[in-house]
Amino acid sequence: MGLFSIFNKEIAMDLGTANSIVMYNDQIVIDQPSVVAIDTNKDNKIIAVGTEAARYEGRENEHIRTIRPLKGGVIADFDMAQHLIREFIKMADVTRSILSPALKMVICIPSGITDVEQRAVREAAEQAGAKEIRMIHEPMAAAIGIGIDVTEPVGHMIVDIGGGTAEIAVISLGGIVRNKSVRIAGDEFNENIIEYMRKIHSLHIGVRTAEQIKIKVGSAISELREEEVPEDYEARGRHVTTGIPETHLVSYKEVANALDKSISRIESAILEALADTPPELAADIYESGIYLAGGGALLRGLDARIAERTKLKVHVAEDPLRAVARGTGKALKNLDRFDFLIK
Repeated sequence: MGLFSIFNKEIAMDLGTANSIVMYNDQIVIDQPSVVAIDTNKDNKIIAVGTEAARYEGRENEHIRTIRPLKGGVIADFDMAQHLIREFIKMADVTRSILSPALKMVICIPSGITDVEQRAVREAAEQAGAKEIRMIHEPMAAAIGIGIDVTEPVGHMIVDIGGGTAEIAVISLGGIVRNKSVRIAGDEFNENIIEYMRKIHSLHIGVRTAEQIKIKVGSAISELREEEVPEDYEARGRHVTTGIPETHLVSYKEVANALDKSISRIESAILEALADTPPELAADIYESGIYLAGGGALLRGLDARIAERTKLKVHVAEDPLRAVARGTGKALKNLDRFDFLIK
């Protein structure tokens, strides 16, 4: 890049509901929760962003508040999203030079985003200092990150289950032929677990504890292979009636029960997308199968459950949490080749 790199900096950002990832020079430089902490006593002054802000969640006082600017995969709080993007760019340290560089960004967005929501993302990035912006839909970025040549005349189905949405898309010739976006994903799974623990065990738990239960003993099916069975997880919370702090062991079978309805809705969306796929592309998908990406792809037994429901092969992406970010980074390096990027 040489002297030219002083005047131009290129970054790729997967702005996620739960986590955001920033790539610079083909390296992941930021991978932190999409959380902002503010002090309401000081005109909503930003006191922490990312991992540090996430430490405050569930432990706020009357003056300290935490905000997740993205909900359901889209910007819910424009001002806080702007701060989040700006602080992550600053933390990535891509603007350090005598002269202020021109920032070129590729930002990943959900395929079901509205025009208004899309403009909000662009404006937030512009306010954060980006001069040239391209956007890419999440399923397309996931496919590129997995290693699929999205420009070929071949159909591929991608299911990207993130924090706020499950993106289901059939891709061919550099475009999304069919897509469905359902706002059932990691956050909804956490709410399912919280509700289950309250109803079945009379234990009130927070989002952070629900997230840990999902990671430690999360499962999409109630019968795992012996080598896949995780140890029960000790969940800590407050008894609904007495208010006294308690613990309760949670098994993967209980989590599978808690998540069953939400996963069924994702399966139904996959079947709807398949039913609406043109015959030639459906034949391609029969040969290649379905590709899973996003944090939800890590849920134990999810691939087996979807394979059983669809009667198709199901592949989990390598490092599915970062597949979208990797694809966004590759798109940044191939702006001329990928003419499907949104200007």
